[in-house]
Amino acid sequence: MAEVPTKAPDGRDETELERSDRNLAELLQEVRVVQTGVQILFGFLLTIAFQPKFEKLSGFQKGVYLGTLVAAATTLIMLTAPTSWHRILFRQGDKEHLVRVANRFTVLGLAAMGFTMVGVVLLLSDIAFPPALTVVITAATVIVCSVLWYVLPLARRRRLEERPGKPGALRELGGARGVELPPKRRSGAA
Repeated sequence: MAEVPTKAPDGRDETELERSDRNLAELLQEVRVVQTGVQILFGFLLTIAFQPKFEKLSGFQKGVYLGTLVAAATTLIMLTAPTSWHRILFRQGDKEHLVRVANRFTVLGLAAMGFTMVGVVLLLSDIAFPPALTVVITAATVIVCSVLWYVLPLARRRRLEERPGKPGALRELGGARGVELPPKRRSGAA
C-alpha cells in the first residue's frame, strides 16, 4: 500500500519516508561541511607530536594536547557514524530511526568539536601568550561556542515548543537526552 502524503506542521506535503529522506540528506550535508574542517584540524594535531619542540611542552600542555587529540578523534568518529549506519542499514526500511540516531551522533560530534576547538585555542595560546591572555582567549572561545551552538538554538527551540497549537520539536527530533518518544500517529486522510 502506498504512503499518502500528509500536510506536515511545516506546510510540506510529503510522506513520512520522504520526510525522513529529506531530513537525512540535510543532516549528511551539514556533517560534510563540518567534517572537512575537523579532518584538517585532526591532521594538524597529529603533526604536533612529531615536532622537535613537543618534548619541551609542560605536563599541562601535553595533557591539553592529549585531551584535544581525543576530542578531535571523538568528533570524527561521531560525525562519520551516520554514514556508516546509513550504509549498513541501507534499504532496510528503518530510515526514521536512522535519522534520529544520526541526529544524536551529530549533536555529540558538534559538542566534541567544541572541546577540540577550545583545546587547540588553550594549547596554542598557552604556548604563545602570557597566562592572563590565555585565560581570556580560552574563556571567550568557550562562551562563543556555547552561546552560538547551544544556548541560542536551545532558547529558540524552547520558545517554539511553547507556542500554542504547535507540536513539540522534541518529538520531531527524536527526543532530548536520548529519551525515546512514541511516534506521532497520523490518519490516512490527506
